[in-house]
Amino acid sequence: MLADKRILLIIGGGIAAFKSLDLIRRLRDQGASVVPVLTRAGEQFVTPLSASALSAQKVYRDLFDLTDEAEMGHIELSRSADLVVVAPATADLMAKMANGLANDLASTLLMATDKRVLIAPTMNVRMWDHAATQRNLATLRGDGILVVGPEEGAMACGEFGPGRMAEVPDIVAAVDAALSDGPLKGKHVLVTSGPTHEPIDPVRYIANRSSGAQGTALATALRDLGANVTFVTGPAQVAPPVGVRVVKVETARDMLQAVQTALPADAAVFAAAVADWRVANATDRKMKKTEGAGTPALEFAENPDILKSVSRMGEGRPALVVGFAAETHEVEANAIAKRARKGCDWIVANDVSPATGIMGGSENKVAIVTAEGVEDWPRLSKDETARRLAARIAKALAK
Repeated sequence: MLADKRILLIIGGGIAAFKSLDLIRRLRDQGASVVPVLTRAGEQFVTPLSASALSAQKVYRDLFDLTDEAEMGHIELSRSADLVVVAPATADLMAKMANGLANDLASTLLMATDKRVLIAPTMNVRMWDHAATQRNLATLRGDGILVVGPEEGAMACGEFGPGRMAEVPDIVAAVDAALSDGPLKGKHVLVTSGPTHEPIDPVRYIANRSSGAQGTALATALRDLGANVTFVTGPAQVAPPVGVRVVKVETARDMLQAVQTALPADAAVFAAAVADWRVANATDRKMKKTEGAGTPALEFAENPDILKSVSRMGEGRPALVVGFAAETHEVEANAIAKRARKGCDWIVANDVSPATGIMGGSENKVAIVTAEGVEDWPRLSKDETARRLAARIAKALAK
């Protein structure tokens, strides 16, 4: 129930805006009060009178309403709510949010608020799939913005695909989840991410193709469930999320030290693609190519096994230890063997063969290996994979 919760509802301009009226009604049925804010485009689909009648509140429309601004109305509005909901969230509104624009009442409220923000995107499938929209979405998720939907289906424009605004009951459920403490409140979760760089000399290093996208998405999803997240990351391509404690490292030995410092934790998820070996005879001077001198001989040493060391640490071991297995063949068999060898609770396995496009890509297809067996998940976005895994972690820690 949402009794006594205050929702600031920003209604963007899209055909799905008609659902916002039903959203107001259902939120009020749950006990919440709803203050509507209509954008100029939103007024083309929803009248101020209908929004006001259903909410039993004044509808706010103009940033330069002198009566309200005499009392700093836009600041007061942005701070007095328990949650800000944007439904529908158009491509234009998402772009403004992602890039810090504030040229009307809605975008100014979103910049001024100190409360959580939940958006329900809706737009044409081509607009949703556009690189700019996906960049903006990634930025917003990284900034801690909660997202519900969009769904896939037929659109008013006649096209089919993702871009339909989430159904009203789903938005209400997302509001309820956003205003709850979260199933991981009070839990400390350690997440490692990205590659490690093992130096050969001051300008060269050994690394791998990991972008850090899956680890970042997982840290974000755990944060959104209320966890206190320590995020230990190698030199990843993807920026770390906000709202978590970020520890940046370079090498596997750096990462091990950072992990040991971050403990104790309720759960530890090792999503980093740690280099198995380092160059034992790395030099502090750049190796020079000398004609006739031949190829320099690199001597390798084995890096510390971070997953195994934490899995088998005995006293102080996290209640749940999750490892990742990036494989190119016999994925399931290798993952089962890795779980037994390392002593961790779960292994999240995936096929990173070049043909899959998973390493460095936006999607993932994983199998979860536990003591109970192997569970295959469908190919999903890395964000959705992270949300499902975070929910499963929360369920495990609740036992």
